[in-house]
Amino acid sequence: MIQTGSNIFKINAPKPGEPEIFEKIADGEVLIERIVSCGHVTAPNEWYDQIKDEWVVLLSGEASLEYEDGTTVDLRPGDHLLIPARKRHKVTYTSTEPPCIWIAVHGNLKP
Repeated sequence: MIQTGSNIFKINAPKPGEPEIFEKIADGEVLIERIVSCGHVTAPNEWYDQIKDEWVVLLSGEASLEYEDGTTVDLRPGDHLLIPARKRHKVTYTSTEPPCIWIAVHGNLKP
């Protein structure tokens, strides 16, 4: 069966106070999702500590990540990175204008 897709750049940004939008594109050996962030950050004193590797690419907007060791990464459109499993990190900034559109791939990934 061929599935018709939607436009990856469609802006359907959440309103202030609403959660980020996570849209599953495909799931199997890997999970691929589209994420729309609009000023969303990780809650204070919380860290992502995922059991699978995550590769992200920022398609629009600007964002910043911080690792537990204090290293920070600023992302602009087209920037991507591979976050190894169990590498504690958090999102410290996402732009609101334009909103951030991400593609995230979760799985057993190797560079």
